[in-house]
Amino acid sequence: MPFYMTYPMQNTVFEETEYEKDCKRLQEMYPRDARKIQSMVDEECDRMEYEGSMMFDRYPDRLMMEMICRRIYRGLRPEDVEEDGRLHVDEKYFILVQVMLMQEMYRRRCRHYRCRRWY
Repeated sequence: MPFYMTYPMQNTVFEETEYEKDCKRLQEMYPRDARKIQSMVDEECDRMEYEGSMMFDRYPDRLMMEMICRRIYRGLRPEDVEEDGRLHVDEKYFILVQVMLMQEMYRRRCRHYRCRRWY
């Protein structure tokens, strides 16, 4: 076995790319509404993915998480926002936004901490 293959990071990088591919394949099977929510969640998480972001806080703030979910929901269903700015939430979609955001943040946090471990 070549020496470079004995270093454990090589295998970790391969596993990480396989995990990402598998995750994307399964997300392609989501129903249409869930795919739209997932794309908006991905965009929001892309904006939050930087060093020092609240995404990587040990204990993320519940209020901030809810505000992010409301922002995603508002972009998803602008017809639910009344003239006075209040948001009338369709509970099933809002819960789905919350669950998908938490899952995506968990996935990115795991990837972030696994990658930082090696340097």
